[in-house]
Amino acid sequence: MTERLYREDSYLRDAMGRVLEHTPEGGIVLDRTVFYAKGGGQPGDSGRIDWQGQSLIIATAVPVGDDAVALVPAEPAPLPPVGVQVSQHIDWERRHRIMRVHTALHLLSVVIPLPVTGGSISAGSGRLDFAMPEPPEDREAIEQTLNDLVDRDLVVRADWVDEEVLDATPELVRTMSVRPPRGSGRVRLVRIGEGAGQVDLQPCGGTHVARTGEIGTIRLGKIENKGRQNRRVNISLG
Repeated sequence: MTERLYREDSYLRDAMGRVLEHTPEGGIVLDRTVFYAKGGGQPGDSGRIDWQGQSLIIATAVPVGDDAVALVPAEPAPLPPVGVQVSQHIDWERRHRIMRVHTALHLLSVVIPLPVTGGSISAGSGRLDFAMPEPPEDREAIEQTLNDLVDRDLVVRADWVDEEVLDATPELVRTMSVRPPRGSGRVRLVRIGEGAGQVDLQPCGGTHVARTGEIGTIRLGKIENKGRQNRRVNISLG
């Protein structure tokens, strides 16, 4: 099992970890990691690990089974031995841009309150696919509303609730293509805004900024036709 430190602190950039095993594909499984494991449309983190005077560039991180994370080297190289302690350092600039985009996409799902059929995040841009037979009529209004939510500098935070809470409120699940991780007895909910000012609450295992003001300007990109019932809405950071 890998303790996923980013679930409790999205701003953690460095951490120690002990090598538990090597995967057949050459990945490195640690007992705890600061590297986000690819999933839910968010890419895995890149960065570096150091141990005993040696370094290894990490291209990404991926889930292994139900509860472990493997760090994937950028190229074939000697791996840290099982049992050794390594220091982990993520590419913070890339991670932070991903965090900004991820939170911006949550805001997009608020501004366009339709079922989400897919999505993707990168460092600087992202998209959501909506169950939307016709394209929206006023692009400028969507972009303006998004940036109004950014300017409100709303608090963004994550809470853990029992799975029974999600069972009782299935409308919290906005994304039809990605289901929140289940089985541990708890589900992570990301909340934007507080009290009467809350604008969004949905299950999410990804990393987010602490306040919407940190996102910066959001630019609405192409709105693409992806079938009779689907439209793809692209955004980027200004």
